[in-house]
Amino acid sequence: MKNIKSILLIIGSILFLACEKETVDPLLQYLEDGEEFSGGNGTTFLMSGDAFGQAISGLTDAQENSFFVGNSLFNQNWVTAPASTTARDGLGPFFNARSCSGCHFKDGRGRAPEFFGEKSTGFLMRLHGLGNTANGAPLPDPIYGRQLQDQAILNITPEGDVEITYQEIVDAFGDGTNFTLHHPTYSISQLGYGALTAPILSPRVAPQMIGGGLLEAIPESDILASADELDADGDGISGKANFVWDNFKQEMALGRFGWKAGNADQLNQNAAAFIGDIGITSDIFPDQNCSNSQTDCQNAENGGQPEIIFDRLMDVVIYTQTLAVPARRDHDNPNVLNGKRLFFEIGCVKCHTPKFTTGNHAISALSGQVIRPYTDLLLHDMGDDLADGATEFKANGNEWRTPPLWGIGLIETVNGHTRFLHDGRAQNLTEAILWHGGEGQSSKEKFKTLTEAERKDLIQFLNSL
Repeated sequence: MKNIKSILLIIGSILFLACEKETVDPLLQYLEDGEEFSGGNGTTFLMSGDAFGQAISGLTDAQENSFFVGNSLFNQNWVTAPASTTARDGLGPFFNARSCSGCHFKDGRGRAPEFFGEKSTGFLMRLHGLGNTANGAPLPDPIYGRQLQDQAILNITPEGDVEITYQEIVDAFGDGTNFTLHHPTYSISQLGYGALTAPILSPRVAPQMIGGGLLEAIPESDILASADELDADGDGISGKANFVWDNFKQEMALGRFGWKAGNADQLNQNAAAFIGDIGITSDIFPDQNCSNSQTDCQNAENGGQPEIIFDRLMDVVIYTQTLAVPARRDHDNPNVLNGKRLFFEIGCVKCHTPKFTTGNHAISALSGQVIRPYTDLLLHDMGDDLADGATEFKANGNEWRTPPLWGIGLIETVNGHTRFLHDGRAQNLTEAILWHGGEGQSSKEKFKTLTEAERKDLIQFLNSL
């Protein structure tokens, strides 16, 4: 009898442990230690409208000084030359914004204009001729250059205006719920200097600025390890690295920044924005955007040669390199964890790589950080509906760099809108997913078959990033 009781006790214990094991929440496998630190030590826990404007911790005194000087240069308007404020004169002659923050308000994301003639929304139109330069850069329009400037200084005619019309596209989820997408068509009006000959228009909105230095610090070998240009593994994802011209080093380099990964680092990205968006020359881009047909532009007074000296440009670069990444919100919430599970299961992580460890960087605080940007920094074919037809070095007209998703859930808090994708056509995150084609087609179709509750969980996960 005693042996029978012992055996029954053992069996009961086994059954109890088995039942206990079955009650373990399977979603806990998607909960990671330290996951809330999206930028490693470069994470901020500020969640207000200033969430994108904080410095990473661990900067030296000199780097902190550069951050604050760079912040000032980023946010204050440039003025027409000549002016008593000689460090900030030289605006234009053509420009899209008077300051960096005119496109990246509060270091955040721009949007497409909501009505014809609206200025400084963080939206611009790239112009591409057929073919490329010797180093692979897009050919500019012979009159209007590589970018249409819709503003100009006094007594100079702006280059033109962008008009956008939208066509509604109605489709349905697998459960029968209808949704509507808005397909944009772009045209140029009010041309100031004759006909436009570049046949390709490539609209772009300004992305948020966070984590630039951390993305620079991802080892090149780790990025290239995910490239599979010929889809050798047959999973339908063929990420491709873009190799671009480094205008500072005068050599080819891995592209990491811009919608088609057209710039190698924050120095090239910022210098290109200064000349293209504000009309401010630098040692990297010393020539004004004035063609032979734009004599008033050529004859306008400048703010020095260059208009932003290298040390001040580097202050802005350090500022953009050291902007902290907001922490995850509700990362352990059951609905968020279920959304993360779905994000993995429908294949979004094949392009939006969750995690990297940074290598060495000139700013030591950026080195050796476990970061969660949710990007592979590679080019992917996103299908004909999102194509602009513009080639940019190795990027073809259907390809776009995977944008980082960190901070995406705070865009509405910081910028007051939820417009996404390269041209801002998507009015929310659901629409952004539904525009995916090409290599993203399979994940989109799986998203469409989810239940309404599952779709909400996946969006809640994205909003937690």
